Amino acid sequence: MKNTYLQSHRLVLLFSFSLVLFLNTELSLLASAGGTDKNTKVYIVYLGEREHDDPELVTASHHQMLESLHESKEEAHNSMIYSYQHGFSGFAALLTSSQAKKISEHPSVIHVIPNRIVKLKTTRTWDHLGLSQVPTSSSPSSVKGLLNETNMGSDAIIGLLDTGIWPESEVFNDQGFGPIPKRWRGKCESGEDFNATIHCNNKLIGAKYYQKGMMAEIRGKRKSMTREFKSNRDAIGHGTHTATIAGGSFVSNASFYGLAQGTVRGGAPRARIASYKVCWDLFFLGCSIVDMWKAYDDAIHDGVDVLSVSLGGDVPEGSEVDQVDFVAAFHAVTKGIPVVAAAGNDGPNAQSVINVAPWFLTVAATTLDRSFPTKITLGNNQTFYAESLFTGPDITTGLAFLESYSHNTTGMKGKTVLAFDKRVPKEGLGAVILAQSVPDESYPYILTSYEHGADILQYIRTTRSPTVRISAATTLTGPPAAAKVVVFSSRGPNSVSPAILKPDIAAPGVNILAALNPLNPDSHNGFGLLSGTSMSTPVVSGITALLKCLHPDWSPAAIRSALVTTAWRTSKSGEPIFAEGSSKKLADPFDYGGGLVNPESAADPGLVYDMGIKDYISYMCSAGYNDTSISRVLGKKTNCPSPGASILDINLPSITIPNLDQEVTLTRTLTNVGPNNSVYKAVIESPLGVTLTVSPTTLVFGSGEVLSYAVTAKTSHEVNTGYFFGSLTWTDGVHDVRIPVSVQTTIMTKP
Repeated sequence: MKNTYLQSHRLVLLFSFSLVLFLNTELSLLASAGGTDKNTKVYIVYLGEREHDDPELVTASHHQMLESLHESKEEAHNSMIYSYQHGFSGFAALLTSSQAKKISEHPSVIHVIPNRIVKLKTTRTWDHLGLSQVPTSSSPSSVKGLLNETNMGSDAIIGLLDTGIWPESEVFNDQGFGPIPKRWRGKCESGEDFNATIHCNNKLIGAKYYQKGMMAEIRGKRKSMTREFKSNRDAIGHGTHTATIAGGSFVSNASFYGLAQGTVRGGAPRARIASYKVCWDLFFLGCSIVDMWKAYDDAIHDGVDVLSVSLGGDVPEGSEVDQVDFVAAFHAVTKGIPVVAAAGNDGPNAQSVINVAPWFLTVAATTLDRSFPTKITLGNNQTFYAESLFTGPDITTGLAFLESYSHNTTGMKGKTVLAFDKRVPKEGLGAVILAQSVPDESYPYILTSYEHGADILQYIRTTRSPTVRISAATTLTGPPAAAKVVVFSSRGPNSVSPAILKPDIAAPGVNILAALNPLNPDSHNGFGLLSGTSMSTPVVSGITALLKCLHPDWSPAAIRSALVTTAWRTSKSGEPIFAEGSSKKLADPFDYGGGLVNPESAADPGLVYDMGIKDYISYMCSAGYNDTSISRVLGKKTNCPSPGASILDINLPSITIPNLDQEVTLTRTLTNVGPNNSVYKAVIESPLGVTLTVSPTTLVFGSGEVLSYAVTAKTSHEVNTGYFFGSLTWTDGVHDVRIPVSVQTTIMTKP
């Protein structure tokens, strides 16, 4: 035991030394570049679609533009941080505010964006979603359905923007994998404790890291990192965890101290992984948008099939133009790469959802039909069942009530405390019984209901020396642990464009078992249970990779439509899906979009709501871009419609009317991806107080045919209302192509 402690202590010292070297080296480079001027800040200068196919010419044009701001070519060269040269055109540079203003007036510049730091949004899953039976091995003969049809995602390439990879994890083994797909143009980069030749293989085919934006942000500031690597190696564990969920290989007998035991695998277990490390153990696990944009740029060039982005900025305010990866993600999607992004962890507040542009596939989080019940026995033998990751042995301690975070904890050392606020001091306490829903963090709380918390508090206040015995948790699957939209999952409506429904879809994101690194204190034998929309996002990324394998000609919008229109609104047991945060509230589209993702049905949706450039132009016009800017974004001359096209007509797999004044008509277009001569009839579930009519009510499709229909919404409300919800389903008796409908009445004052 003593030797083990000394070895791990030595590792900590080694990591600390490497960190100091890392920071000092990077900051020295910035200093030599003249980048330590306190009057300069990091900006992105966005120029739209590339004007040249040759990336060297693109970069040369960026240097030439910077030269107009500096006294010498050397100064201009040293001020540049990145050139975005593959998926789109632009650059990141250190500029003074006056330089930023001057370059923003250049006719080629669409937008100048200040750098910001954004945050991460952190076995049973695939059983719960009905993605075939859980295979017993990596052999295709052991699986059915979508997994079998796609050879478990063989040769799909999933790119992840995250904290990197712990390459030694078993989930990245390449046993049985063929050669790397010839279309792959990326690479593995060696770095600190990461040898590309040794650590990459036919499973982990891409590993890059981006720290220039982060280093430029912290110059002159003292920021501590207790552990980091100047390489793609994952010092945090988040990226390893999300990569496992999306595309990890099979690992049997995995568990967290015996909890959630089973075979771990990703949604597309034979997919290839490309890791882009953009987040670091700085600024409380921060990610620089300058670095993120470069990772997007590289991922487009490298040839990923899907991008999984378990991070995001604050809840957007005002124009979406300024948001974190609005533009970078747009360029990926227009080049056929779906971008699956986290909805955020700021629920249950309304209008808290992030990643709200219509090209994102935005994912909310639900619980699994799995729980870890823990028996709590009070000193008076009163018994409650809570939930925790406590694995024993049983403990008996004193029991106290912690009124608030600032409460004096003197006398509480070693005791179990009851709290109604997850912000508790974590030093010296034996355990914490938290009387609220699951928090989006991995501190070992024992979770119980508010009502049970009130009963425990009554016992504490009426007993001279209260005690509690806590028993080890067990694993319970299936009913009554039905799926719910978890309390922390961010909710709609969309704060930027209320007519664009967000989130799009929901997936499991609570206590997901996947690989971690051995440095993470929540890791056991290389695996751990994490929660967040960070976890639900790669669930959908893995499914998206399977759908791209099955339907390589489908656009990102078609894939999103297939997922949204086939989603479950009930648990597998038939029970309704509720939303935590309000007492017995049924989940609605602002909680989970179309519903809980249903991968097998998404493989054969019958019809899809596809989207093209016309839809994106309509959205950009409404978002504040002018004709010139849109033309540069798209790389061709484009004009906003006059009069302006209605944002309600964007061909989304949803209808959201945020300001219905008596009556409005909108259109949608459907593409047949099913058999020839398919006859579909409309089934309407109108929101309360709203009449929906559809014309025509029957659609007859030939093979691949595209048909449109109109929807008229008319309200009987005579006052302003909140949102009411319904649905519109096209059915042929086999396929039910359902979209959610959300309507808020806003009665305008008549003159």
